[in-house]
Amino acid sequence: MSHRVTGWQCAVCGATRDIADPAPWRCPNSTLGDRRHLLVRVEGDPIPSTRDASSFVAHDGDLAWAAFAASRGLDSDGRRRLFAELDDAVAQVGGVRFVTTPLSRSNGLSGALGFGAEGGVWVKDETGGVAGSHKARHLLSIMLHLRALEETGGLPHRPPLAIASCGNAAVAASTLARAADWPIDVFVPTWMDDAMGGLLEHLGARIHRCERRDDDPAGDPAMLRFREAVESGSVPFTVQGPENTLCLDGGRTIAWEAIAQMEAQSGRCFDAVFIQVGGGAFVSCIGSVLADQPEPPTMHAVQAEGCAPLARAWDRAAGRADVAGSWADLMTPWEDPQSLADGILDDETYDWLGAFESMRVTGGSPVVASEGEVVRAHEMFVAAGYPVSPTGSAGLAGLLAAREGIDENHRVLVVASGVAR
Repeated sequence: MSHRVTGWQCAVCGATRDIADPAPWRCPNSTLGDRRHLLVRVEGDPIPSTRDASSFVAHDGDLAWAAFAASRGLDSDGRRRLFAELDDAVAQVGGVRFVTTPLSRSNGLSGALGFGAEGGVWVKDETGGVAGSHKARHLLSIMLHLRALEETGGLPHRPPLAIASCGNAAVAASTLARAADWPIDVFVPTWMDDAMGGLLEHLGARIHRCERRDDDPAGDPAMLRFREAVESGSVPFTVQGPENTLCLDGGRTIAWEAIAQMEAQSGRCFDAVFIQVGGGAFVSCIGSVLADQPEPPTMHAVQAEGCAPLARAWDRAAGRADVAGSWADLMTPWEDPQSLADGILDDETYDWLGAFESMRVTGGSPVVASEGEVVRAHEMFVAAGYPVSPTGSAGLAGLLAAREGIDENHRVLVVASGVAR
């Protein structure tokens, strides 16, 4: 089988990496003090998908990890075996496999928001997926890349994995690490609650509570310690494209599934999509697939009013030709992030370039939801039967904020991701 992804190129400086590079995590010009670079896929034409319960197998030809594995001599049977072994191990740890998650029209949400019979709210429900959110999909591409490298003799020993997170990403990373029997260091803020700490320890993670040091530069201390660990040889097992571009590979499977499911159900695609944004990898992945559609739906990246660095950067970028080259001016840390949706309180939208591009191509825009809309969206989602956290329901908050501009017959996608813990 041929593969769509043929290499990597930095969206900021143009530097490249080969698809056969064993560690293509970051742009070669990215440094510890300057992560304002982002490798993006160099792609050919889409590869026809196959039928399989998992989109990681069905879309083998479109995935970068599979192209890398093929470059090292692993054929389709070998790649399928690697996935199956890891999928079995994940099921042993968490009781859930990487299979297609459900998509359906929520009659309750559609009625409450005044949509007509032809339109409504379609929910892609990730709460029953691996580790209860979409995060594991991003990380699976990295783990499969590592396993392919190991399988073909390119990894004589297992370096530790590293992530800075105290939420769904940390749970997903620790679940995959436990399944693969791979050591992982999780860098967390001092205020992480004990319940989350207990869950991560149960999964075998080594937890590092990160206090701010007197000589630390501005930024999250947990992120600073994570980056130091990577500089010392750890693998960035993270959901932030500038730290490891492979996280922007597997996250696309949600969009491929949703498009196929919607077309099977109604014979057409969505009209609009509202995706909650923290670090931005999620919306970048969804948007990159939707932007490929013949008539792409408008993409809206949703943030809370208490932390909206992406929307602020969008406003600052008005009239600028070189957006990527203006990273330092446009994407700056948000002071004092606050919201009930605490999982999207990243002070910077790390993957803002991908979010910008998908909104530009589809004619969409950022949406800033009020805190009242964040609270109401969560209440509505729970009442509709979804066991989602306030973070996981924040996409609906964006629809609430923008509802007056949406036709009653439009078909809108939101994603419930992040099970309430």
